[in-house]
Amino acid sequence: MTKDGAQPALLQVVGASKSFPGVQALDNVHLDLRHGEVLAVVGENGAGKSTLMKLLSGIYQPDSGEFFLNGEQIHIASPRHAQELGISVIHQEFNLMPDLTIAQNIFIGREPRVARLFLSDRELNRKAQELFDRLGLALDPTSLVSELTVARQQIVEIAKALSYNARVLIMDEPTAALNDVEVETLFGLIRRFTTPTTGVIYISHRMQELRAISDRITVLRDGQYVDTFDTAPTPVSHVISLMVGRKITGEQRPATAPAVGETVLSVTGLSTKGLIKDVSFDLHKGEILGFAGLMGAGRTEIARAIVGADRSESGTITLHGKKVSIANPADAARLGIGYLSEDRKRFGVLLERNVKENVVLASLVDYVAALGFINDRRIEQTAKSYVSTLRIKTPSTSQLVKNLSGGNQQKVVIAKWLARDCDVLIFDEPTRGIDVGAKDEIYALLNELAAQGKAIIMISSELPEVLRLSHRIAVMCEGRLTAIFDNAEATQENIMDYATRFSAEGTVKQG
Repeated sequence: MTKDGAQPALLQVVGASKSFPGVQALDNVHLDLRHGEVLAVVGENGAGKSTLMKLLSGIYQPDSGEFFLNGEQIHIASPRHAQELGISVIHQEFNLMPDLTIAQNIFIGREPRVARLFLSDRELNRKAQELFDRLGLALDPTSLVSELTVARQQIVEIAKALSYNARVLIMDEPTAALNDVEVETLFGLIRRFTTPTTGVIYISHRMQELRAISDRITVLRDGQYVDTFDTAPTPVSHVISLMVGRKITGEQRPATAPAVGETVLSVTGLSTKGLIKDVSFDLHKGEILGFAGLMGAGRTEIARAIVGADRSESGTITLHGKKVSIANPADAARLGIGYLSEDRKRFGVLLERNVKENVVLASLVDYVAALGFINDRRIEQTAKSYVSTLRIKTPSTSQLVKNLSGGNQQKVVIAKWLARDCDVLIFDEPTRGIDVGAKDEIYALLNELAAQGKAIIMISSELPEVLRLSHRIAVMCEGRLTAIFDNAEATQENIMDYATRFSAEGTVKQG
């Protein structure tokens, strides 16, 4: 108890500060998590949320500040020490080993042994399956992590965090790769975890999630503490205004569909060995074609097959009326098809290179001057232009991309394909891990690109996002295209209806 007899906070942060070269990530930040509550922490990218979580998980050490657990001051020396203290973290960027199985990832360093010498795979898999059964998760302990989609990797991260006897569970954008059904499963896990002796710190940019799962909200802006308040009586507009300091537009849909332009991309009978079965659709100039569906429906696999990242078994791709052969993403880029992957860390950016090098990565040949020299001045001008246009928070274009927040890394990927000036742009989860203010800017950018005549495929797990941006909506289920809706006739209900109409249930509904 405190001096006045009140119960101390489960976890308290007082005056935390942390700086990096050229960046003051945190400046005198405060936070308190009560027993039995879910505390949401919100703010734009670069507000300091992930840095604060890395202090609490022992990855970073603070420049100043104090930390208390149940009223006792603690010094979190390392990630292992954080786990020993009962602080478990699910990071926005995954910490999984792709060449190990799910079970091996979850119990790494805690593997059961026979006679204290030999690892027991049978017991390891049994413990993992017992955990999955308790949590209600449909995972195979023996599957390799490298074979999983981003969404399933996220679920593995959640299971790994819950496998510890945690008192404090910190979740950094846990639903970024999950659809609505999977989000409800996660919320069920959180509610079962939260007891009078435990608590959850929940970071999310999805405003609707905050109202559904959190008790209070703490707002950070530009590395500083802004305010903490109860969730229920607080309007979303107030939360957003504190986060960004400016008005954000509403959830409007496209006012009208664009006049049907020329068919830029035509996909006919596309199939892959793993999942995709006989998918056909057209994409027009000036159109945003949204792809919706549950996890594993094949949305990402469609994109990867089009750009040659996954091998197609059958089907044809026609670009501007001419049949094309695309063996790999480099072929796609040369033909003017840009692909923004859902997994920016693995496929989107070079983390160890700087911002300007990443921006021109897909168009470097355009910056070769006479005698083969690189025109560094033009590269700098291009990079600065996109840093300004996309509001990328970076001290300079020479900053390493690994030092940027996740959302700003995503903006660098977008800049890379804008600099390439492709006719067809495929955005797979373009706002994953991006805050509400930056989302509004990305939405405006996609609409602007469509108005310029770009043909855009937009894949998203957020149905409101699909409805807001798409002129037409393609719905996937079990690797098949089950419906194509015009935006005017599309609702969340009928999209989910066709997202659960499995392969044997009939032909494609064409809008």
